[in-house]
Amino acid sequence: MTLRAVIKAGGSKGVDRDAVATLVAEVARLDEIVLVHGASSETDRIAAALGVPQETITSPSGHTSRRTDRRTLEAFAMAALGVENFLYVEKLQQRGIDAVGLSGISGRLLIAKRKDVRAVKNGKTLLLRDDYTGTVEAVNLPLLTHALDGERGAQRGR
Repeated sequence: MTLRAVIKAGGSKGVDRDAVATLVAEVARLDEIVLVHGASSETDRIAAALGVPQETITSPSGHTSRRTDRRTLEAFAMAALGVENFLYVEKLQQRGIDAVGLSGISGRLLIAKRKDVRAVKNGKTLLLRDDYTGTVEAVNLPLLTHALDGERGAQRGR
């Protein structure tokens, strides 16, 4: 029986990409695996380099998070789909794993819905209409399965 594993690695400053890649490679030698990685630290770096101001918001319940306006979303895309994806694929290939980098927007791999984001500012609760924060509602399993099956076929053909 094949176990399909998912490993989620955060994207904060303290994440050791080499340790994550080593763990993923060990699991990938035994089974199919999907790595889902974050990119918050890299987003901060890219946003700063591009002069994109970052804003922290506080929800009515007191939870703080990054406000994701369009420019921040674009900085995140550069970080997650560019730098982080590239680095993880590179590190996995260095460990003998034929990794493929995908993103949630590619082929509608992840289907998400925008959240209604509310923030407290100056004592007032506001609905942030320009926020791109969302919740994943579904995974395009036929596409993901096709990608995994194609990779297995490519490895057999060597």
